[in-house]
Amino acid sequence: MLLLRSSIQRARNLKALKPSIFALRSSYCFSTGAAEPSSSLPCPPRVPNLIGGKFVDSQSSSTIDVINPATQEAVSRVPLTTNEEFRAAVSAAKQAFPAWRNTPITTRQRVMLKLQELIRRDIDKLAMNITTEQGKTLKDAHGDVFRGLEVVEHACGMATLQMGEYVPNVSNGIDTFSIREPLGVCAGICPFNFPAMIPLWMFPVAITCGNTFILKPSEKDPGASIILAELAMEAGLPDGVLNIVHGTNDVVNAICDNDDIRAISFVGSNTAGMHIYSRASAKGKRVQSNMGAKNHAIVLPDANVDATLNALVAAGFGAAGQRCMALSTVVFVGDPQSWENKLVERAKSLKVNSGMEPDADLGPVISKQAKERVCRLIQSGVESGARLLLDGRNIVVPGFEHGNFIGPTILSGVTADMECYKEEIFGPVFLSSRSLLLTGIKELVDLFCPKWE
Repeated sequence: MLLLRSSIQRARNLKALKPSIFALRSSYCFSTGAAEPSSSLPCPPRVPNLIGGKFVDSQSSSTIDVINPATQEAVSRVPLTTNEEFRAAVSAAKQAFPAWRNTPITTRQRVMLKLQELIRRDIDKLAMNITTEQGKTLKDAHGDVFRGLEVVEHACGMATLQMGEYVPNVSNGIDTFSIREPLGVCAGICPFNFPAMIPLWMFPVAITCGNTFILKPSEKDPGASIILAELAMEAGLPDGVLNIVHGTNDVVNAICDNDDIRAISFVGSNTAGMHIYSRASAKGKRVQSNMGAKNHAIVLPDANVDATLNALVAAGFGAAGQRCMALSTVVFVGDPQSWENKLVERAKSLKVNSGMEPDADLGPVISKQAKERVCRLIQSGVESGARLLLDGRNIVVPGFEHGNFIGPTILSGVTADMECYKEEIFGPVFLSSRSLLLTGIKELVDLFCPKWE
């Protein structure tokens, strides 16, 4: 009971931070001539670019509203970075590279040591921003930051991680050396679902290795990247080592095409990832492309019931299912009905609410378009013959009637040819089927025991 009360009090303290989050970069707010956002704020703040160590407002008149998915309020506006501004960011990174690569590794590590301290100091501020822009619960938002923080801590050991190899006398009078050197200007293209963790996967390791970096956050929730950049500069990161640009397809293509950018890291959808990989690798860049997934759990009859249900519910419905490692498909070996009944009861106990509320287990999905897509895929499963054991499509959250909420949903009897199975749903939807196991076994048999011709 004491732990519960302290958690509720912590959430209330976090809610008190809300005005300061909305005030982020409020000095950049001015009329763009764009359509008025659906917000009670007279002029949501414009999110700045970071170029050469300075936060500068884009000269672009084209903006995208950052929408709170629980309320539909526009909390900020993201300008679409112009070509000139993008080239200025790359130029700043290129100019900063020679001095930064020659900075002692211990000095670069020291910046990371300070950065992890500052992230811990401001973790509540970061979590509040993530919940405001992305919608996930405050608990999930803290986990988002913490997982990224682990990478910053890992980068603090770069002196060891960056060591090369030496093999003496591999042949007569010949020794071999391998030396790890920074590439130059690198770039990261981030998705909306982990606004802190994924940027922290990218730029801390890249810059501690001696590279400079161009970061493009998701246009749906860029605030966490701006806060992290502020903390990096407070930690002592020199001007131009980290730069931030905003935009959509045009900026992504510019990153792929620019000759001064040597490597790209991407996390996001399959369609975008394949496009970025092919376009950037054709220009000779190194590309790391992490795309979508369809993750399966196979539950054996003797599995521990409580532990299994807890794991399934957390993996399937946590973060409203908006993660590439979400467990979207479960295969029950043997009779699935008893397992499915228990899973439905456990899912019904989850609380769907605004992520700001201390008792929330699931927040909203990121946008109205995302909700419509999830609902469409659920309906396609029903129309293809799947049984709808639990339907979360029509859930209404009191006080947040306009939010993009979807409750836990469970479809049974799913087959491998259904659209809901073939597509990554990216919502709080579980698919259950025994036939998927039989299909998988047949594929393994065909693979390892081909028929004699």
